[in-house]
Amino acid sequence: MQAAIEGIITELRQIGVPVSLAERIDAVQSLEFVPLTEREVVKSALRAVLIKTHDHELAFDAIFDLYFTPPVPSAMGQAEQGEEEEDSERGGGGGGSGAGSGGAGSGGAGSGALNSMDDASLTDLLLSAFREDNETMMRTIAGIMVDRHAGVEPGRPVAGTYYVLRTMRAVHPDRLLARLAEDDPKQLAAGAGTGTDGLLARLDEERREAQMTRFRQAVEAEVRRRLVEDRGSNAVAKTLRQPLPEDADFLTSSREQITAMRAVMDPLARKLASRLSAKRRHNRRGSLDFRRTIRKSLGTGGVPVYPVYGKPKPSKPELFVVADISGSVSTFAAFTLQLVFALRTQFAKVRTFVFVDGVDEVTELLRKADNIIEVTQTINSEGRGVWLDGRSDYGHALESFWDQWGEQVRRRSTVIVLGDARTNYHDPAEHVLRSVRQRAGHLYWLNPEPHGAWNSGDSVLDRYASFCDAVYECRNLRQLRAFVEDLE
Repeated sequence: MQAAIEGIITELRQIGVPVSLAERIDAVQSLEFVPLTEREVVKSALRAVLIKTHDHELAFDAIFDLYFTPPVPSAMGQAEQGEEEEDSERGGGGGGSGAGSGGAGSGGAGSGALNSMDDASLTDLLLSAFREDNETMMRTIAGIMVDRHAGVEPGRPVAGTYYVLRTMRAVHPDRLLARLAEDDPKQLAAGAGTGTDGLLARLDEERREAQMTRFRQAVEAEVRRRLVEDRGSNAVAKTLRQPLPEDADFLTSSREQITAMRAVMDPLARKLASRLSAKRRHNRRGSLDFRRTIRKSLGTGGVPVYPVYGKPKPSKPELFVVADISGSVSTFAAFTLQLVFALRTQFAKVRTFVFVDGVDEVTELLRKADNIIEVTQTINSEGRGVWLDGRSDYGHALESFWDQWGEQVRRRSTVIVLGDARTNYHDPAEHVLRSVRQRAGHLYWLNPEPHGAWNSGDSVLDRYASFCDAVYECRNLRQLRAFVEDLE
């Protein structure tokens, strides 16, 4: 047990989840008060001690499954178990050879009558499990499908994603969801899309999708269990390491990672908004209240004098965000624009501009849209930020920005440029940034590329950096959050 906890803590730290020494001690001590034979209770106790935010729960669940292997699901009744015992007595060790072969018997989930059913019958049984919300049956069928279709190869150093994809391909999730929808009478009301019936139909659709997600998680857990049996927890953990959503690289993230990053954006924006507000309140003193100062000093005859200040009323800066939305940095720009716009209440004004080789203002577009995906689709469909050939031209874009909006930049303005400074060997027109810096209160540059790639190839970041207050590496949400927290 001690080794398992040490392994979990080590893996959590490897992927960036902070675990202190005190929490490590608490994790060990917490197990003195829970029944160690009840896996879910142990899991809840360790999660409560080691995990501090909801964003890290999925990572903890996956790592916990590696070091505390889940029990093998079984859907057989007592009668079938009795038949198994009789067969083992008559057949001697015949059944044991199958259990060690890595096939159906290796997981235990594919034994009994269910293993003799074909895929079509198992699919019908899975549909019934979905309708009845039978978690045990789902896990049992997941084990059988992994046996039949994953093709797990012993000794292969992989994370198991390929095995999961092969299994889910055999299940045909889209077809299953379609069949569930056809069998659901409430789905008939979904066409209307209004009233109580339409709402119930949409809720039922979300419930079905959640059930399919749980089934996929059961398949992933079964694959992980097989890999742990084959290579051990520590070896599998190394192949399964994935960065937390806040540490995923903007430029290289997969679709799943981008989805996870979007899920943490709203709570991140709320936290940052409260921190920025508190920072402005506490870090600045109000003006001297002369009347209250004199009144307080009367008690000591004016010696000494204790200055009394009024309530601070910090001014909010105006924010100009100029974002490169070319293909190489589009994901970074989308997340930054989403976060900055979510924090608009912390600034007197937020104006947003996008560019590729031209520049367009999209402030109103962001204000009216419900989400950043809709904004991105509109920008792409309307060709915003494109002037000529749609290839990055920082020089022309910056000159266009200065010609159209340069006079509106003033001392209260903070200008933030988002981009990799790769100009396709065009004139960078760095003199524009010198002019912007002379008018603006602050000028910052955020670059999503690693620091080692700056000024390589067609990157001219150094020519821009001399006119900026600071240039920040901003490869992930964690670094973006750190920049916003320091923003004045």
